[in-house]
Amino acid sequence: MIDHRMWAYAARRLLGLIPVLIGISLLVFLFLHLIPGDPALVLLGERASVEQVAALREKLGLNQPLYIQYFLFIRDLLRGDLGNSIFNLLPVRDQLAGRWPATFELALTAMLIAIVIGIPLGILAAVRKNSLADNLSTIFSLIGVSMPVFWLGLLLIYLFAVNLQWLPPSGRIGIDAGASFKTITNFYVLDAILQRRDLWDVVAHLLLPAITLGTIPLAILTRITRGAMLEVLNQDYVRTARAKGLTERVVIWRHALKNALLPVVTIIGLQFGTLLGGAILTETIFSWPGIGSWIYEGILNRDYPVVQGGVIFVALVFVVVNLLVDLSYALLDPRIQYR
Repeated sequence: MIDHRMWAYAARRLLGLIPVLIGISLLVFLFLHLIPGDPALVLLGERASVEQVAALREKLGLNQPLYIQYFLFIRDLLRGDLGNSIFNLLPVRDQLAGRWPATFELALTAMLIAIVIGIPLGILAAVRKNSLADNLSTIFSLIGVSMPVFWLGLLLIYLFAVNLQWLPPSGRIGIDAGASFKTITNFYVLDAILQRRDLWDVVAHLLLPAITLGTIPLAILTRITRGAMLEVLNQDYVRTARAKGLTERVVIWRHALKNALLPVVTIIGLQFGTLLGGAILTETIFSWPGIGSWIYEGILNRDYPVVQGGVIFVALVFVVVNLLVDLSYALLDPRIQYR
């Protein structure tokens, strides 16, 4: 049950976001300016004269001392203004609003795939410890964690898009469907459902990147679920439940799994936050127009406002997701108290 202590805890955590975001903004700002390359030179090209580069640097405010640039950035950030892109002059906030639904949709689908497959697989491995199913799940988990994301993505594209031609290789929607597709919420699956059209086309474009992105959290979730279930299955209350004559399904799903969920929920929260900010390779390979590919383009173009705004947004989402995970502990285990 949610009480005033949980609200107070949540308020303290939210206030703690302020120094965290300031620290992240400082690190990102300094690292960006340490990267070799001049945004003005990237925009004008290598044949630009020294006078033209100097004039553009002055126009963009890049000729000011770093501490003044950072102070101006923080001032605008506190106002909710992330500035304008150096490359296309569009407001970063508007670009972010158009990009984050694609990343959220991709990360959510990848996490659902990991949960739907990983948790049952971990439970099966724990219940049948040292069996063939347990050994196969261990091998699968090791392969999933060890396999590079970019290699898996290219392999899936070659197999399912090039050879079998079952699924499209890139993008969020096909060219023909996209010409008449209307974006209402920018969540394409939801938009397709609302419009009652092009749902399979949207889902087909989502499957390969979601499977690619969800492989690592699936493998991790399988191992964590297995370990948590093995620990719980050896507890006295599980043996007591079995002694009472309860079916194995009731013992596992109602008694054992419920008490093994805390570490599993923690991993789900951490992995989901990581997926929201760590999809750069996946989005780049599949030409997915999300935050990851947007930040990557910003780095290549030395677009400081884009990179700073994107990283701060990802950090904010990551911290909020972990806060929600912490608050869910009291719902899963009433013995947990917040102070």
